[in-house]
Amino acid sequence: MLKIYKEPIIQKIKEPFFSHNGVEVFIKREDLIHPFVSGNKWRKLKYNLEEATRLQHKTVLTFGGAFSNHIYATSAAANEVGFKSIGIIRGEELADKPLNKTLAFAKNQGMQLEFVSRENYRSKAEDNYIDQLRDIYGDFYLIPEGGTNNLAIKGCEEIVDEEVKQFDYLCLSVGTGGTISGVITAVDKDQIVIGFSALKGDFLIKEVADLLSNYTAAEHSNWHIETDYHFGGYAKTKPELNEFIEEFNSNHNFPIEPIYTGKMMFGLYDKIKKGDFRSGSKILAIHTGGLQRRE
Repeated sequence: MLKIYKEPIIQKIKEPFFSHNGVEVFIKREDLIHPFVSGNKWRKLKYNLEEATRLQHKTVLTFGGAFSNHIYATSAAANEVGFKSIGIIRGEELADKPLNKTLAFAKNQGMQLEFVSRENYRSKAEDNYIDQLRDIYGDFYLIPEGGTNNLAIKGCEEIVDEEVKQFDYLCLSVGTGGTISGVITAVDKDQIVIGFSALKGDFLIKEVADLLSNYTAAEHSNWHIETDYHFGGYAKTKPELNEFIEEFNSNHNFPIEPIYTGKMMFGLYDKIKKGDFRSGSKILAIHTGGLQRRE
């Protein structure tokens, strides 16, 4: 069972232009849950690891890039609860290079790192490829890239407690869509959920819709995804984003990073300045962790 090291807290963020635009802004510090399995990664892995235990697996296998928050978190979570772990890493060319901090951490947590070609990596969701991996590594519990499946959505529903239901808007970053799907299914119908895509393109809108339809028969229309704040795509930044994060981190008593939460906060600030929120609104941003990527 994964341990919660610190319960998330909700704290107010103060900026002069918030009151000028008639809104109050708060943030839920999901990043505090665990020192290594923080935020949405803890939520996504919780029920997956419980299911792996129920099925009496001894090994978990998952996928990720060389700087993957998910690889980092899964290695730590598996080590904590006593599983062996295997990480299939995108990029065969990385096998002979020194490990970066993310992969070195994963290896130190006991994760077996296997580098595969980008072509093979694209087959990560295909049954034939998974069968090949079982032939190579034996039996394992499969956790998808990014950790998103129905059990992850179930875990992310728990972000929304009674305190969270007091807010008019909930804002969070979107990577694979699992976290926002859990939040959408858990909020009240009069709450609005806004996702800020960390990836270039609008494909996440359909992917989230598909995740929701596969998870529940209920209809959900109180959400949308902003696609204008990706800054070039996944793990890409621009000077204005870096400057925003540097200023934010110097003005507030907690940090954000440029991959997920930083882009979400930039977008949220921009939308408030544009007057996109009705006056009198209470807005809750969700800090989903991933702070090791600041290194």
